[in-house]
Amino acid sequence: MQQRRRSTQRGVTLMGLLAWAVVVGFVALIALKVFPTVNEYLTIQRAVNKIATEGGTTVAEIRAAFERQKEIEYSITSISGKDLDITKENDKVVIRFAYDKEIELIAPVYLLIKYQGRSR
Repeated sequence: MQQRRRSTQRGVTLMGLLAWAVVVGFVALIALKVFPTVNEYLTIQRAVNKIATEGGTTVAEIRAAFERQKEIEYSITSISGKDLDITKENDKVVIRFAYDKEIELIAPVYLLIKYQGRSR
């Protein structure tokens, strides 16, 4: 006698597909809300590096240069020139900055990102 093999179905169930859709959707939501803040951080980092190499020699000149750069780059909204920590190390201007960004994910849930950087 021949034994018949019963073929089993393979694949993703509807519930499995919905579970993956929820996971992928939540990751996409976080990515879409975090991307603008990362972009702002990178813009601030570029501006600080440019000002440290080309900017003035006094604290007031460096802060004014950052404010001018901030007017050009509309994406910089989290910090201003007065939030910069400006020091001199080995005859080189070093500009440090730090700020917190709070992102609302879903009504009572927030994501807090702490950004900090310095010029090269």
